[in-house]
Amino acid sequence: MRYDGARLADFSVQQVQHERGRMDLSFFLLVLGLLTVGVLMVLSSSFPRAYYDPGRITGGNAAYYFVRQLVFAALGTGVMLLASKLPMGFYRRYAFPFLALTIVLLALVPFIGVKANGSRRWLGIGGLTLQPSELAKLAVILSFSVLICRYREKMRSFRFGILPFAGILGLLVGLLVLEPHFSASVILLAVAAAMLFLGGVGIGWFAAAFGAAGSGIAVLLTFFPYASSRIMTWRDPFSSSSDEGYQIVQSLYTIGSGGLSGLGFGAGRQKYLYLPEEHNDFIFSVCCEELGFIGAALILLLFALLILRGYWIALHCRSRFSFLCCAGITTLLAIQVFLNVAVVTNLLPCTGISLPFFSYGGTALLIQLGEMGIVLSASRDVLET
Repeated sequence: MRYDGARLADFSVQQVQHERGRMDLSFFLLVLGLLTVGVLMVLSSSFPRAYYDPGRITGGNAAYYFVRQLVFAALGTGVMLLASKLPMGFYRRYAFPFLALTIVLLALVPFIGVKANGSRRWLGIGGLTLQPSELAKLAVILSFSVLICRYREKMRSFRFGILPFAGILGLLVGLLVLEPHFSASVILLAVAAAMLFLGGVGIGWFAAAFGAAGSGIAVLLTFFPYASSRIMTWRDPFSSSSDEGYQIVQSLYTIGSGGLSGLGFGAGRQKYLYLPEEHNDFIFSVCCEELGFIGAALILLLFALLILRGYWIALHCRSRFSFLCCAGITTLLAIQVFLNVAVVTNLLPCTGISLPFFSYGGTALLIQLGEMGIVLSASRDVLET
């Protein structure tokens, strides 16, 4: 029996679960494999900073970051399994309430957010911190999927194919700029563009958007010295290796010292307070140093297999909504992996983009695994091949 996205939303939970098959085992095992390697790399990369932490946040406990990441990995696996059992109609039904919640949380960040490194990007909840920008990425995918299904035959018109999407995106990006969080804004725009392309928006609108983006970048480089200095540092990081270029120079040293086979797990040297953010945004550099070119290539191969499997699931979904959700989440994963690796290798200017399943961050890991759970949920309803 085949049913489209609109009918799927009307099915009761019991009916959908009764007809559903098993989740995609290949996708699930790939996620677990990457998660396992990621948690181990957090252990290896973080213990020097945890032990020597000058702020004494860790209390000198070398396993501080590892234990927290391990706990969130276990919780996230549970969230992924739970999300995989919820029918896709559930995500369709609550897409806009989730979007509304995300907007409220983003609006609170500039006022009561936790400040770090000159930006307010987190909300403190008890002893934990939540980064609403991570929620915004998923909110865009879910809400855009619903709207694309709703305006399926009208996606080439400005009123239905551009205006509602631009309104949502403009509001979210505007709130992110207030933090400021430009890297999340870029990812959000890229994911939104991919969703609209899949939805059938005319190519002319993309040409106009790229033109506007180019003009915006020109204005940014002209009137904001911080942005232009970032570009200069990116072009020649060694010219300011003790100042603005320090982080990327240390990253390149870290990657280069790994050679072909690496120094061995735990034997890296740059993590001893030379490389900043070694257990977070620049954890892939530590992977290169300790596991070498071969190990880093295998990690990227696992990511590539996961991304390809995600698109395979998307192409075999029964409903348009499931297809859009899977394709959007998989595209988000692909964008974040590419941008993180490009930044740590100086292919792109340095900015704060984490590596999924690897970079330290509990709530971000929970959300990422929840997104994988949505893909697994859709995989239960794939067309038989």
